[in-house]
Amino acid sequence: MRAASSPVPAAVLAAPSSASVVKPLPRAAASNGAVSAGRRDVLAGTGLAALLLALGPACGAARAADEEYVSETKEVIGKVRSTISMDKSDPNVADAVAELRELSNSWVAKYRREKSLLGRPSFREMYSALNAVSGHYISFGPTAPIPAKRRARILEEMDTAEKALLRGR
Repeated sequence: MRAASSPVPAAVLAAPSSASVVKPLPRAAASNGAVSAGRRDVLAGTGLAALLLALGPACGAARAADEEYVSETKEVIGKVRSTISMDKSDPNVADAVAELRELSNSWVAKYRREKSLLGRPSFREMYSALNAVSGHYISFGPTAPIPAKRRARILEEMDTAEKALLRGR
């Protein structure tokens, strides 16, 4: 039995009596010359249309969220590329790294909880690249240049993420 706070009335949960059991009429008896609507008829007709209309706003919202993810991810990719290509003697390196860390932290915080994105190759590759960049700057400081091998791997991961974004993945 369910708890008293259940949204289902207690009368429905009680054992059915023989008087409350409703038996469906045979299809021929139900029609009596009128048109009877079975499941297939409903799905083929207005039922499917109603379902599509109900899902329309949800699909539009998902599409808008997906476009936002793509645009923000491209923005982060551009920022990572510009920041790691800066010369270590550039006086703006520390500020650029601070901006990159803030942008990447907000990107990760926003999209890490989205279950629909976790399986996407673009998300995996981007998350890995941001982790490598952030880990480097946390360990060695904002003015330390990224080693060539790590830099090549980061750029490769971002290229893969960008290609996956173009494919909608």
